[in-house]
Amino acid sequence: MKIKNYIEKIIRRLLNKPNFSLSDDIPLMYIVYDGLSFTKGIFRGKIRKVGMGKVGKKLKIGKHVQFRRKKLIFLGDNVRIENNVLLNGLSKKGIILGNNVKIGAYSSLIVSGTLSDLGKEIIIGDNTSFSEFTFFGGAGGIKVGNDVISGQNVRFHSENHNFSNNNELIRLQGVSRKGIEVGNNVWIGAGAIFLDGAKVGNNSVVAANSVVQKEFPDNVVIGGIPAKIIKNREERGKNK
Repeated sequence: MKIKNYIEKIIRRLLNKPNFSLSDDIPLMYIVYDGLSFTKGIFRGKIRKVGMGKVGKKLKIGKHVQFRRKKLIFLGDNVRIENNVLLNGLSKKGIILGNNVKIGAYSSLIVSGTLSDLGKEIIIGDNTSFSEFTFFGGAGGIKVGNDVISGQNVRFHSENHNFSNNNELIRLQGVSRKGIEVGNNVWIGAGAIFLDGAKVGNNSVVAANSVVQKEFPDNVVIGGIPAKIIKNREERGKNK
């Protein structure tokens, strides 16, 4: 019990989670192994933050993480980047991750799709977590708020190809960019897709496998292909 309490204190301090507690069902050796992995990640963070635009405290980096155009990558305190993640900061304004942000394994944050027309930015707010295999295409700009939680295989595409001229190749007709915005306190279900021009308000829920392509207000549950409002969270709360 004393060992468990000591480990909990360390994790609370490292992760800035004062209420964190370990499950009694987790074997001690698993905790030790995970702790060693975490320590290695902190060590990698100290080494690899060199050359970045700005980096806060306690950066944790997993194995096989790639950084490109590092001086346009800005990270807050206690950022966790898991294994096999790519961050390419080549853009007009770069990649900005707030405090206590987690990027899941095998995810990609790419702002610019081409070298001839640089993308805008990717901004992710504080206490926001994305699971494995998330893709951010930030050419038109992506802004995600604070306290957002997201499942696996979520995709953001902030750029559309123009195709109105039938007499010209689609690849030669250029693109349009409106950007994507996700508010604060949003839950994004696994497999959701955000297309250019999508905007989700605060305190909302995006159902799994939804395709979001327009603007939605605060306090709603949306889902479907294309996504539409399923419930109003404010009205549901009043009925209880």
